[in-house]
Amino acid sequence: MKLHDAPLDLAQIVEALRASRGIAHKRDIDEVMQALHLGAPVMHRGHTIAVGDDCAAIADGDGYLLFAIEGFINEFVAQQPWFAGYCGVMVNVSDIYAMGGRPVAVVDALWSRGGDAARPVLEGLAEGARVYGVPLVGGHSNRRNDREQLSVSIVGRASRLLTSFDARAGHHLVAAIDLRGRFQEPYAYWNASSGAPAERLRADLELLPSIAEDGLSPAAKDISMAGVVGTALMLLECSGKGAVIDLDAIPRPEGVDFLRWLTAFPSYGFLLSVGDDALAEVLARFGARGIACAAIGRIDDSRQVRLSMQGHQLPFWDFTEEALIGCGPGPAAQSGQSGGS
Repeated sequence: MKLHDAPLDLAQIVEALRASRGIAHKRDIDEVMQALHLGAPVMHRGHTIAVGDDCAAIADGDGYLLFAIEGFINEFVAQQPWFAGYCGVMVNVSDIYAMGGRPVAVVDALWSRGGDAARPVLEGLAEGARVYGVPLVGGHSNRRNDREQLSVSIVGRASRLLTSFDARAGHHLVAAIDLRGRFQEPYAYWNASSGAPAERLRADLELLPSIAEDGLSPAAKDISMAGVVGTALMLLECSGKGAVIDLDAIPRPEGVDFLRWLTAFPSYGFLLSVGDDALAEVLARFGARGIACAAIGRIDDSRQVRLSMQGHQLPFWDFTEEALIGCGPGPAAQSGQSGGS
């Protein structure tokens, strides 16, 4: 996707986002979901639990065991080995907090060449575990591969969930993003983590379980490589909802290309479903920690997503006709069939 120095109009942004690499990667999930024929969502203590969320949530005692995994593209591991290792912890931790939980431990699987080839990846893993205060308790290694390949898994616990399946019509779609960072060139990764004080990073993440436990939001998702708009699509699809998203309201750093920012993967970025009565409190909590936070749209029952900018509005996605990840009510839902999860 080519980035433009000249301002883009809304039609160009719609076209560019639909063709973006991040959203293309998320489209691939739909085929996997259709092949697996997984069970329907279940309700547990007011939470919707289904495959397709940031973590698997397993009812366990008086709370939930959270379980997630991340794998990394070979090109990224080859070009940014230390940062790939660091991200192995960072992105998994973000998934746990996005569900209203707290991390317990991580394990890794690392294939590598012999010698010192894997050392930067391992050093990054160790630093991520130190910064986020999550023990690295084991894993699997193979030092006879032709390249470095990495995946990292995490477990955590939550007493009350934020899910991708419980966004509510009438709620505000709220974006919270740490803008105190920089792009990890040449990628669209917004790094507000490495080099930041560990205590601050941990306390910033603690906002998510506190919001869940205080009943200020029923649903959230961490902003992934699909960017703000693509992540909003996933949240809305899982919940069977639609929205009008105001691109002008999305928090962003000064001086960055707008389209690049819309496709950026921030190290700290979350979308939440927040009602009118809780909006001021949620905005205040993020603001008190120096995290940019704003209501960027209204959630509705349309199952259609429209983008607005500078007084103009265009359709972007219609879930009644086209799935993205296939984890919500599918295009066939009107005939009583389920579309994925």
